[in-house]
Amino acid sequence: MANQKRKKTNVLKVILRFLSILVALVIIIIPLSLAAVMLMNSSVNSSQLVFPLESDAIQVEESGSILIDVRRGETSQSVGLRLERTGLIDNRYIWNLLCRIKNEHIKTGTYRLELPATVMSIHSLLVSGKEILHKVTIPEGVTLAKMAVLIEEAGICSAESFLESAGDSQIIASYGIPNNTMEGYLFPDTYLFPGSFPSDKTVKTMADNFFYKMQTLNPSGSAMSMKELNEKVILASIVEREYRIADEAPLMAGVFLNRLRINMALQSCATVVYIITEIQKKPHPSVLLFQDLEIRSPYNTYIHPGLPPSPICAPGTVALNAVLNPSKTDYLYFRLTDPASGKHYFSKNYDDHIRAGQLIPKGL
Repeated sequence: MANQKRKKTNVLKVILRFLSILVALVIIIIPLSLAAVMLMNSSVNSSQLVFPLESDAIQVEESGSILIDVRRGETSQSVGLRLERTGLIDNRYIWNLLCRIKNEHIKTGTYRLELPATVMSIHSLLVSGKEILHKVTIPEGVTLAKMAVLIEEAGICSAESFLESAGDSQIIASYGIPNNTMEGYLFPDTYLFPGSFPSDKTVKTMADNFFYKMQTLNPSGSAMSMKELNEKVILASIVEREYRIADEAPLMAGVFLNRLRINMALQSCATVVYIITEIQKKPHPSVLLFQDLEIRSPYNTYIHPGLPPSPICAPGTVALNAVLNPSKTDYLYFRLTDPASGKHYFSKNYDDHIRAGQLIPKGL
C-alpha cells in the first residue's frame, strides 16, 4: 500500500511539474508569438526610413518606390541587418525567424518595393527572384569602349569587367573570331539584363544576338568561312560610320569593294577618327587635318590599301546588309554634298569627284 501511495504521489508531482512548465511556456510563448505576428504584419512607410540609405544598397526612387540590392553571396541575415538599419523592418531577429520558418533562400538581384510594406511582403519579394531588368540601348556604330560605358551606366556590369570579357581570348575563340577583341561582333540592339549581371554572360548574349542576326540576313552564311565573315564585318563597320541615308549604304559598300578589287586605298575618314578616339584616346575631331591622314597606323586606310586589321565599331542591320548585298556599279568615289540630309554624290572618276565638291552649298 505504501508503495502504491508513493507511486501516485510521484505521478502527481510529474503532472504538476508538467503543468507548471506548460503554463510558463504559454505565458512566455503566446505573447512572443503575438508580438512576432504583429511585427511580421506591421507595415512601414517612407516616413519611417532612416537616411541615407545608399550606403546599405537601398535607394528611394522619385516615385517613392524602394530599390533593394541583394548582393551576390549575401546571406539572409546580412540583408535583415540592412533592412533593420534603414527602417524597412523593425526587428532583424523576427526577419531571421521568418527566413528559417519559410526555408526559402533570398535571390541575388535588384528589387523594386512599393510602400507601405510588411516584413512578409518584403521577404516574399526577395525570394521570388522577380528582380528589376535593366534596359540598355546600344546604338549602331558605337565602339566597344563607348558600349562599355553604356553598359555600366545601365547598372548591368562595370565597364572594366565588360571590356575584360570582350577581350577574353577564350570567349573570342569560342566564336572563332580571328581578332583580339569582340569589337564589331556585339550587335547594337536594346537589351534587358538583370543588375550586376556577369560581364562574360553579357558579352555572350550580345555576340549570340549578332550571329543570330547574321543568320537572318544571310541564311546561306554557313558556307562562309570565318575569314570571309570577318572581312565583311570589318567593311560593314566602315560603312556604318560613313553612311547617313540607309539607301546609300549599299552604294558605299560597292565603292569600297570596287577599290579593294583594284588594290586602291579605301580612304575612309572613319578609320582615321577611330585611330584618334579609340587608339590615341583623344577627343573626337571636329574636322580631320591633312596631318591626321598621315598618322602611322594599320587602321589608317589613307596610307594602307586593303581593310584595317579589325572592325572599328558595331555595325547594325543596314550596314551588314549593305555589305552582304552591295550595289554593283562602277563608282570609286563618294562625297557628302548635303550635310543636313546626309546625301552623298557618287562618281566613277577623280575629276567628277572633285567637281562634286562644287555642289556643296556655300557656308556649309
